[in-house]
Amino acid sequence: MRQYEQATNAHEIDRVVPLIAEDAVYWFSDGSYRGVAEITGAIERTSATIRDEAYGIGDLEWVVLTADHAVCRYRFSWTGIVDGRPRSGAGRGTNVVVKRDGTWKMRHEHLST
Repeated sequence: MRQYEQATNAHEIDRVVPLIAEDAVYWFSDGSYRGVAEITGAIERTSATIRDEAYGIGDLEWVVLTADHAVCRYRFSWTGIVDGRPRSGAGRGTNVVVKRDGTWKMRHEHLST
C-alpha cells in the first residue's frame, strides 16, 4: 500500500499501472471502472481535476493476509488545487490485493467519502 501511495503521489500513471491487476474493478464516488484502461482513465481525469494533489493513507489495517491474497481497509485524505482554489477531502478505502507472478497487484479498490 505504501508503494501504491507513493506511485499515486508521483502523478505518473506509468508508476501506478504495474500495480493494478488486468481484471481489477475499482469503485469510486463518481462511478465503477473495470480493467486497467478504464481505471487509468479515471485516475488521469482525477489528476487533471485536482492539481498538485497530495494523497495519504492512514489507519491501515490488514484484515486478511495470506501468501497470495490480502484485504485492507484504511482512511485516505487528499489536498490539492481545484479550479484554482485549495481543496481537500477524506474518506475510507478497502482494497483486495492478489499476488500474480510474484508481484502484489490491486484486484479491487473501493473508495467512499
